[in-house]
Parts: sequence; C-alpha cells; structure tokens
Amino acid sequence: MSTLAMTRLELRRLFVRPLAWVLGALTLAWLAWNFTLLLGSFLAAHIRLAALPDGPGYTDLVAVPLLAKLAELAFLVVPLLSMSALAGERREGRLALLLGMGLEPSRIVLGKYLALLVWLLAWLALVLAMPAALAHATAIDWGKLAAATLGMALLLASLAALGLACSAFASHPALAAAAALVLTLGLWAVNMGAQLAGVEGGAINWLAMSSHLQPLLRGLVTSVDVAWFALLAGVCLALAIRRVAAERERG
Repeated sequence: MSTLAMTRLELRRLFVRPLAWVLGALTLAWLAWNFTLLLGSFLAAHIRLAALPDGPGYTDLVAVPLLAKLAELAFLVVPLLSMSALAGERREGRLALLLGMGLEPSRIVLGKYLALLVWLLAWLALVLAMPAALAHATAIDWGKLAAATLGMALLLASLAALGLACSAFASHPALAAAAALVLTLGLWAVNMGAQLAGVEGGAINWLAMSSHLQPLLRGLVTSVDVAWFALLAGVCLALAIRRVAAERERG
C-alpha cells in the first residue's frame, strides 16, 4: 500500500466519523458568528477609519482577526482530530494489522498526516471564503491576507504533526489529545515570563510559537518563521515514525 493509498483510506475514515463533521460544523458556525461581529464593528467605524491616512482596513479588522480566531480553535480541534490516528488504531488492533501487512511505518504516519492536513486545509479554505466573499464590495489587502493564510497553513501543519506524534506515543486517544493540547499551549506561551520581564529576542522567544505566527498574521513573511514551523513538523513526524518503527521491531 502506497502513502497515497494510505491517505485515501484515512480520509474515508475521517469523513465517515461523526467527530470530524461535528467539529467542522460547530467551529464554522462559531467563526461565522465572529465574522458577523467583526464585520459589524468594521462597518460602524468605516467612515471614521476612511478619514485616517494609514488607518486599518477590512483585512486588518475583519479577515486577519477571523484567522486569529481560527488559530485559537485549532489548539483544541487538531488534538481531537489526531488523537485516534495512531493511538486508536493501536487499541483496536489495526496498527498491528497494517504493520503485519509489511507496510512501512513512514507510509502509515505520512498517509495519516496528509489526510489530516487535507481536512485542516479544507477547513481553512472555508473560513477564508467568508471574508473573500465580500472582495467585490471592499478593498482587500491580498498580500497581507496571503501572508496570514500562509501562517495559518503552517500552524495547522505543525499542530497536525504534533498531534500525530502524541498519538504515536500515547496508549489512549484521550491521553494523546491532552498531551497535544498541553504541548501546544506550552509552545505558544513558553516566552510569557520573558515578555513580562521585558526581555526581547533570545532563545526562549525563538522557541515560542506565538513569536513566529504573529509576524505572519501582520503580513511579514520571513524564512526564519517558515523554517520554525517546518522544523517542528519535521521533528514531530520523525518521532512518530520512529515510535511506530519501534513497535514493528518489537512485533
């Protein structure tokens, strides 16, 4: 079985499970409500903001804040979606069956990761469709929106890899979800103490996820921020593959 076949199989499982549909429907409804509130606030201040030479526009006050809301939801949604990817398969005996078929651990992990990524990117696209639907009636800063979208895609990709790694090491899906959530919050706020102390820069600030996502949401794309997310995803996937490979060696 190839990685692509594994991805298709995992996608089918993902889309037939009620959890994915319930999470998708509830989060999209919540984000649609937030979009309505943000749009109402923007319209109320539109005339006053138009008089300012460099005042914030539709992208700054509606589109990017909506993506920031999506990031907050992703902290909980991604662990819930990824928790059963390997821990659930192991408990139900399907992981041993896949390994017994001679499937490479890397194909199992990457196939499940790509399926999860497809779901998350579709989720992101549906959220982006809300502010983009008004493109004909307002001025959108497409460059800033593209940078923010890139940041969100990188965030979702790295969170999916982190969730998959936790699922590979956990004995129960609930433990995997809890571990992924704690690690995500830890990575997000690891530099909180340094910020309160007024420390700028340094290794502790480099480690923080927020230090790399916020510039992208502001429209600033740097190779350092992109590399940080890629490194996090790569390390997590490597750990997950190593864990599954160790299970195969133990039989």
